[in-house]
Amino acid sequence: MNLLLNCLVAGMFALGLLVGCVSGPGIDRWLSTPDQRSRVKYLVLHYTVTDTPQSVRILTHRTGVEASIHYLLSNDDKPVIYGIVDESRAAYQAGGDSGWKTDRNLNNISIGIEIVNPGWVDGPNGRTWTPYPEKQIDTLIPLIKDIMARHHIAPDNVLGHADVAPQRKQDPGALFPWKRLAAEGIVPWPDESVAAVKRARYKAALPNIAWFQRKLAAIGYVVPRDGQPSQATRNVLIAFQTHYRPSKIDGEPDAETAALLDSPMRVAGAPADGAR
Repeated sequence: MNLLLNCLVAGMFALGLLVGCVSGPGIDRWLSTPDQRSRVKYLVLHYTVTDTPQSVRILTHRTGVEASIHYLLSNDDKPVIYGIVDESRAAYQAGGDSGWKTDRNLNNISIGIEIVNPGWVDGPNGRTWTPYPEKQIDTLIPLIKDIMARHHIAPDNVLGHADVAPQRKQDPGALFPWKRLAAEGIVPWPDESVAAVKRARYKAALPNIAWFQRKLAAIGYVVPRDGQPSQATRNVLIAFQTHYRPSKIDGEPDAETAALLDSPMRVAGAPADGAR
């Protein structure tokens, strides 16, 4: 009994010290309301372009680089998910120039996941991308689904860094399995049967660049709307092709790209009329 009492007293003393360390006014948190929602609208996927130890150093400010992330997914044989920045706080991951639809500077309204992957290298035969191990993607998918469910993130708001910052980013790259995520109902995907029909039509008569800009903007990309074939527009086309047509990434406004842009976006498992 004495031992129990001593433990109880010690516990109360420790609690008193803890309470004494809390600054600010006392706030009664018993009240609540259903009229609220998460501030998070987007989930942004990245690759690290380095290995796990260096990724940890960079994303915990040990190298002096101002970059952070909510989650880091290793590429070990048994991948590990590291939580670095709490979801309630903004991480420096999407960038001040990031944008999607009418939103800008997505750091404040997004959660980011960095996936350990070396990215790409340019060689005599062109650019070579590093594939993602299946175990890594098997670990990633439940994490994405959990974040989406808790924050009510729409499938068309799960994006790559290149989608939201196409003028300077390429990640998560051409070998990221977006189509597998689409099959899981995580992200939308163009209706391929519709795209196949429209591809033949656009081979015969290709729309002008202003049409491509309008279609890209309708999906959510931040793209010039000047009708000019600028490098900025080409960069956005590259981001779209990397995401939806990685077999050929050249930034050219071709018939296949037009067909994909002009096909309804479907979410697996959604009602048939739920095209996005």
